[in-house]
Amino acid sequence: MIAIVHENISFLYSAIKDVIQIHRESVYDGLTMSIIDTLNSVYDCFMKRAQISMIAAIGRNRELGKGNELLWRIPDDLKRVRTLTMGHPLVMGRKTFDSIIAVTGKPLPGRTSVVVTRDSDWHHEGAVVAHSIEEGIEAAKKAPGSEEIFIFGGAQIYTEALPYADKLYLTLIDDTKEADSHFPPYEDQFTKVVFEESREYEGLKYRWVDLERR
Repeated sequence: MIAIVHENISFLYSAIKDVIQIHRESVYDGLTMSIIDTLNSVYDCFMKRAQISMIAAIGRNRELGKGNELLWRIPDDLKRVRTLTMGHPLVMGRKTFDSIIAVTGKPLPGRTSVVVTRDSDWHHEGAVVAHSIEEGIEAAKKAPGSEEIFIFGGAQIYTEALPYADKLYLTLIDDTKEADSHFPPYEDQFTKVVFEESREYEGLKYRWVDLERR
């Protein structure tokens, strides 16, 4: 279905552009070229659109963390996150970025870190700075591996990015803990299960579930 849509868009793009090019020597040359530029932008939007994915581990009540720290650390899940995100840009809030620096001392390797912050003076070596989720996504589109962009937290960034998301990679943990940050409600929007696997770590049951919009 996607291939058919892309084929039709490509055909229409070429046909309209050919017609406009015939008349580009007319008195409307400036307007004509403006239309061509607009067509190029529309074509790029449809044909080169990045997939925006969100990845998170959450408890029964969508708990994410407390005190800017994860509530659960499951080795196999951390490996999965690394495998899925490697080579792709990550969009995250400043607190999430700071928590990574506190643990690793540097941005996550092999991935561009786009940090969304309201502080216009903030900067960090190895990070791309943005001042809104929209600006962050646009910055991520220019990074290597931008065919898939990962929203990496925290809670506010997840909430702001949810309307733009195409896919969720969730680790659903069968446990509850006290938390001060939660993943936004998603159940009514993402109803198509494309992957699911039940797992267990030291008696803790959890599931990997990948979801898309129906």
